[in-house]
Amino acid sequence: MTLPAIRIVSVTKHYGTLQALAGVDLEVAQGEFFGLLGPNGAGKTTLISALSGLVRPDGGTLEVMGHNVVTDYRNARRNLGVVPQELVFDPFFSVRELLRIQSGYFGIRGNDDWIDEILASLDLTAKAGANMRTLSGGMKRRVLVAQALVHRPPVIVLDEPTAGVDVELRQGLWQFIRKLNRDGHTIVLTTHYLEEAEALCGRIAMLKAGRVVALDTTDNLLRQFATHSLGLRLDRPEVGVALGATAANNGWMEFPLERFEDVEPLLARLREADASILEMRLGDADLERVFVEVMSRA
Repeated sequence: MTLPAIRIVSVTKHYGTLQALAGVDLEVAQGEFFGLLGPNGAGKTTLISALSGLVRPDGGTLEVMGHNVVTDYRNARRNLGVVPQELVFDPFFSVRELLRIQSGYFGIRGNDDWIDEILASLDLTAKAGANMRTLSGGMKRRVLVAQALVHRPPVIVLDEPTAGVDVELRQGLWQFIRKLNRDGHTIVLTTHYLEEAEALCGRIAMLKAGRVVALDTTDNLLRQFATHSLGLRLDRPEVGVALGATAANNGWMEFPLERFEDVEPLLARLREADASILEMRLGDADLERVFVEVMSRA
C-alpha cells in the first residue's frame, strides 16, 4: 500500500483561548494537486506551519511521506518544500547565494546544475546575481518558490503563492507548478483566487474555524453544492424580485437554478406577470458559488 504524501489525524492547536485547529483529519495522496481553501482565520496557515514544524500542535499526528513531523522531523522536513505567504528573505545575499545557502541547510553540495534549472524554469536566470533587496515583489515571490524546491522535495506546499503577483507572472508560475505535478510532485495549494483552485486542483478541502467542512473532488463539489444561475434584464425588475431574484449590476436580475429544466417554468411565470425580457445570460456553476454555499451551511 502506497503511503500518503501527507497524513493529518485529529490535529488541534490553541493560541490562548483561540482554537486555531479543532481536530483536523486529512490525507493527501502522492501525486495529487490538492487545494486547501477557507476564509481568513480558518486555520490554513496554522495547519501548514504545523506540517512544516514551525508550530507544535497541541494534539494529533502529522506525517510527510510517512515521517512524523515531531518525532522524525529531519526526514519530514527533507520531504517537504514550503512557499510561505509572507515575503521573507535575507537582504544580504544574491539570488544564487541564497539558493546555495538553502541547499547547505539540507547538506547538499554542488547543487548548481539543479539551481540553474530552477532559475531558468522560474525566469530568474537574469536575476541570479542580483541582491534580494533590488527585486520586485513578484520576483521575490519566485525566489521563495525556488528556495522551496532547491532540495528536490516530493511534497510542495504553496501558501498564497500568487498574492500580489501580476497576471503574466502568475501564468508562468502555474505552468512550472503544473510541470512539477506532472513529474510526480505532490502539490498542496492555498489560495483566495478560487478560479485558480478550480482550474488546478483535482481535490479540495475547505476549512472553517479550524475544521474541515467539505472534502471531495473538485467536480463532485461543483455538482453537489453549486447552482447555475439565469441572468435577466427585465422591463419590470420588481417582478424578478417577487420571483426570488437578487439584483446585480446594471439592472441584471440573478435567478438561482438547481437544474436547467427550471428555466422554462421561470419564463412562464414572467410571461404571466407581463414582464418582458430585455437581455438574458446563463451562468455556469463555479467554485466561488460552492465556497459561499459551503461556508454559509457550515
